[in-house]
Amino acid sequence: MSQQAAETSDAYTVVVFRGSSSKPLRFSFPRKFVRKLLILAAILVVADLLVISHYVIRTGEVWQLSAFRAEAMGAREQTAAFSAAIDDLKKRLSTMGEVNQRLRVMLGIDASKPAGDLANGRGGEDGPLPDGKTSVQGNGSATSGLEPRQQVSEARDANQSEVDFATESIEEVTQQVRESLEALVREAKQQEEALESLTQVAEQRSTQWASTPSIWPVRGWVTSAFGPRVSPFTEKPAWHDGLDIGAQANYPVQAPALGRVVTVAFDSKMGNMVKLDHGYGIETVYGHLAKSLVKEGQRVKRGDVVALVGSTGLSTGPHLHYMVKKNGQALDPTKFILD
Repeated sequence: MSQQAAETSDAYTVVVFRGSSSKPLRFSFPRKFVRKLLILAAILVVADLLVISHYVIRTGEVWQLSAFRAEAMGAREQTAAFSAAIDDLKKRLSTMGEVNQRLRVMLGIDASKPAGDLANGRGGEDGPLPDGKTSVQGNGSATSGLEPRQQVSEARDANQSEVDFATESIEEVTQQVRESLEALVREAKQQEEALESLTQVAEQRSTQWASTPSIWPVRGWVTSAFGPRVSPFTEKPAWHDGLDIGAQANYPVQAPALGRVVTVAFDSKMGNMVKLDHGYGIETVYGHLAKSLVKEGQRVKRGDVVALVGSTGLSTGPHLHYMVKKNGQALDPTKFILD
């Protein structure tokens, strides 16, 4: 009896009653076994808590890193868009430069090499952002034997280094984009100034072109060319300072260029005459007219009718005596006519 009591004191007994008529069931567990079981359960609880805390910390860091990666990817997409816009702007500036060069050649301006170098404005290229493969696992040989806190610390350091690297990459790309944009702004300003200068020259040349006598003043046939000839009146060699164009009487005489009427008069040799000043030292004279249709001071443009063909003055028949003078010197009118 004493031995059974001693055994009962060293164990925990669990009695299960199944009913009033059934015999209860008894289960005995040694105290040592129960204590070991409780210690094991406590160890498992502590281990679970450590695992859970480690998971929570790691999850927070992974979420933070994921958010930063998403931000970095957005920055990369914006950088790619900036790069595409920069490349497009470079092409447009290059085309503008080519147009400027062609305009310089067409206008007879010294086609110096355009300032600036578009190649120095390239930017926006960047290396791929880190993919984050080293932050969680670390070194395989070191993970198995480390405590959870040490693993968390190493993971945090790896994540931080990855974040720092990505931050430096974004800052570097941003600086490149900024430098490219500044270079393009300078180039665009230079091209704009060059184009404005060329526009002014083109306008000036356009006005000069409009003032250049480039069409036949009357449609007919050349009866006497510019230069040496035998005079029809003296039958001796003489210098003909204009172009005689035969045409029907009262045929309209057109102004060959933009100009201003400076003289409407009668001359003993030229008969009825009109003189136009086209600017840039160029004047045209029309002689032997039947009638002038303009007044002194009147402005005319290319194609305007200024007079009618006649045979007044020293003339052998209806024709137009057409002269072109530059800085007071008579020149061959056919050198100016383009049509």
